[in-house]
Amino acid sequence: MEAALAELRDRLATITDLQHAHSVLTWDLEVWMPPAGAEARGMQLGTLAAVVHERQVDERLGELLAELEPYAAGLPADHDDACLIRVAKRDWERMRRVPTELARELATAESESYGAWVRAREADDYPSFRPWVERMVELRLRLAECVAPELDPYDAMLDDFEEGLREDEVRRIFSVLQPELSALVAEHADGEEEDVPRGPFHVDGQQALSRELIEAFGASWEAFRLDLTVHPFQVSFGPQDVRLTTRYDESDLNSLFTAMHECGHGLYEWGSSPTLDRTPLAGGASSALHESQSRLWENVVGRSLPFWRWFYPRVQETFPERLADVPLERFHRAVNRAQRTFIRVDADETSYGLHIILRYELERALVSGELSAKDLPEAWNARFEELLGLAVPDDRRGVLQDSHWSGGAFGYFPTYLLGSVLSVQIAERAREAIPELDEQWERGEFAPLHEWLRENLYALGSKLTPADTAERVAGGPVDPEPYLAYLRDKLSSLAAV
Repeated sequence: MEAALAELRDRLATITDLQHAHSVLTWDLEVWMPPAGAEARGMQLGTLAAVVHERQVDERLGELLAELEPYAAGLPADHDDACLIRVAKRDWERMRRVPTELARELATAESESYGAWVRAREADDYPSFRPWVERMVELRLRLAECVAPELDPYDAMLDDFEEGLREDEVRRIFSVLQPELSALVAEHADGEEEDVPRGPFHVDGQQALSRELIEAFGASWEAFRLDLTVHPFQVSFGPQDVRLTTRYDESDLNSLFTAMHECGHGLYEWGSSPTLDRTPLAGGASSALHESQSRLWENVVGRSLPFWRWFYPRVQETFPERLADVPLERFHRAVNRAQRTFIRVDADETSYGLHIILRYELERALVSGELSAKDLPEAWNARFEELLGLAVPDDRRGVLQDSHWSGGAFGYFPTYLLGSVLSVQIAERAREAIPELDEQWERGEFAPLHEWLRENLYALGSKLTPADTAERVAGGPVDPEPYLAYLRDKLSSLAAV
């Protein structure tokens, strides 16, 4: 048994190393690679994806898993070995249904499609990107048919990001959130705008402040990097190699919230138990739980008044010509007020969910065939105006603003809102354990929260199912009511000031 377990771990470690190498090439594609390299990079990624896939479906893996199942059955459900065998078996059975050539096709197309999206976004040219939307829908439908022919294709896509999640549950939660969020936006977004000066906020200052925040939340530059990209993201190549990306605009300070958001993702990856390294158990349990951490650090912490009592003087020192005469309370209201905006990643907490619901509805219609890629911009603009009350001026600020569909990540968008909801449930549990959180944040002390999250969530990696992980750290499944109460309380307190 010990020999079989050692061989299984060795084989899984090799697969994990190859997957990290694939991620390095993808990170470089989005951060450093010159545009002309896209075709060659697509072939490289396709080749590597095929090599990984062949190892994932190796018959010997199946033999080892069958040999080890009796051993796993005698262990506690959360034992590292039991979890490793369960997850490895699920992955092996799933990937055996996928032809190697399809894995290669997907990786190659994702690279080429991303380059097409970047060019289309820059040129505000959706028609040039439309064939890639059609291509990625077609490929993902083929993948869904392979891995879960018994499921609705969109359910199979959701399961890629959130094991066990089904659209019925998404629809149920969103049906509670959408009318409430719309009502809050209607009530609070049409008042007089806060008179907070816009830029210029020089990029050097934004970068320095972003790095300060990432350090303050507990990250180490021995293990983290912060680089520029078109669409910010986080990726890790192991627990001690965490890459954050951002973008800067001199007209606003949204980069500070981007830094906090991506740092939250990075802290989750970094906090995975060392015993899970080089296994499929390292890293976050699901996309929604990952998003709970980016949204917790960005919003629950990063938009709170105690946080800004600590950090606002540093922002004023960095940009005295723009903010020296702006009171803390006015600045705090400005970064929290409900607003109607075009760009999802710059949206306030209240309207953010409506941006997600829009994308969920549209990608679901694309996958089902109810909506064609040709009609996607028109459908986007019409539904956006219904939900946010704004007429979309161009596709660059509309259907082309996100990179997700260029990679065929259908089913990912709902997890952003589910994660936002979970962030409040998790924060409530943290407050029960650490009642003095507000006082700590006002002093710039974030280690107690970071340590609590590391112990109760990060160290678990993906040992448990998303549902079981949420039960442990949030006290139960996704519940929209605490999140809505949190938003109502915040907006009411801002209006009362």
